[in-house]
Amino acid sequence: MSEELWFSNNYSDLSRQNGQDIGFEFEFRCMRCQDTWRSGFTPYKLGKASGWLRQASELASGATGRIGWDASNAAQNLSQAGWSHGRDAAFKKAIADAAGYFHRCAKCAQHVCGQCWNAQRGLCFNCAPDLASNVESARATGMVDAAVGSAREYGAGQAAQVDVSVQHQLSCPQCRAETHGAKFCPQCGFHLGAAVHCHSCSAVVPAGARFCPECGTTTLN
Repeated sequence: MSEELWFSNNYSDLSRQNGQDIGFEFEFRCMRCQDTWRSGFTPYKLGKASGWLRQASELASGATGRIGWDASNAAQNLSQAGWSHGRDAAFKKAIADAAGYFHRCAKCAQHVCGQCWNAQRGLCFNCAPDLASNVESARATGMVDAAVGSAREYGAGQAAQVDVSVQHQLSCPQCRAETHGAKFCPQCGFHLGAAVHCHSCSAVVPAGARFCPECGTTTLN
């Protein structure tokens, strides 16, 4: 029972109690990387025998009536009664076989596969991380952090060349297209830095205005 409890969280019962392939099979998984290992299929011999008996009794039921039906029902009950015992025996064997593929960590009590087992420390890699892989990971992280810092410093130097005092028109007052700070509209070629004058009264029209503030004439024409 204790062995079954050890594997209570990392196995699946793939046994089949009905159909042609009656038997037992279990799948165990590593609790670190989730890779799986299967015990292999073990036929349920009593189930097969009772199945043959049931088929024979059903064939004979046409001639013997109630006697054939009783024999078929008895065969089915016999198979079901022996299923639990057969399953327990198969599971114990599967656990014994799984011991060659899994290691139980003394610290976290999890079962892990050979790839997740630190043999030098006698613990799983979660409890005893691999030194070399962690050093390489830290080295890569340090390179990224340093590169990001250098990029920030370079960007700060480039920012000194940008005239932040110039006001940019982000949308063209003539066609309403986005300009992204360009000097000329990428859609209609309008000179964005030039003042816009009302075509009716020649007054200066503020950027983005739809009507002249002096005479009310629309600026969309």
